[in-house]
Amino acid sequence: MSRRPKFRPEAWLASLALIAICLISLGNVIVRYATDASFAFTEEFSVFFLVLLTFAGAAVAARHNQHIRIELVEHHLPKPMLKLVYLLQWMAGIIVMGITLWYGAHFALEEYQWESLSPGLGLPNWIYVIWLPVMALAIMVRTTQNLVDRLQGKQDGEVIHES
Repeated sequence: MSRRPKFRPEAWLASLALIAICLISLGNVIVRYATDASFAFTEEFSVFFLVLLTFAGAAVAARHNQHIRIELVEHHLPKPMLKLVYLLQWMAGIIVMGITLWYGAHFALEEYQWESLSPGLGLPNWIYVIWLPVMALAIMVRTTQNLVDRLQGKQDGEVIHES
């Protein structure tokens, strides 16, 4: 039986952000060598797409249990204690991403209310900033899904642990 891969919007978002960074940078290099000028928007958009790529990639990693962590403790604990460690790991991630979501949403709202413009192109800053709380929420959801899977004893077949 062939299983259809699950649709993961954050994986697509990360891929599109990486493609956009590559195309923008390549276009800028070509224009710079051909005309001795550069596109004004490249730095602003590249930084935005890089931040988006980072958060989307973190959501993918959270879902597949591939975040950087110290596994020594996990490997030497009895099964009942593992669940406690999983809960503590989840709680730490949720607290950090919850703070990021709260302050990111507050910051995005302030940028919208103050009608702040980006320094490079003069676009509304909230267009860039709104992605911070959205992606923090995505990471929280994926971290919770990972916790549920780990508590049920499910392991991701794609994950390769080096131990």
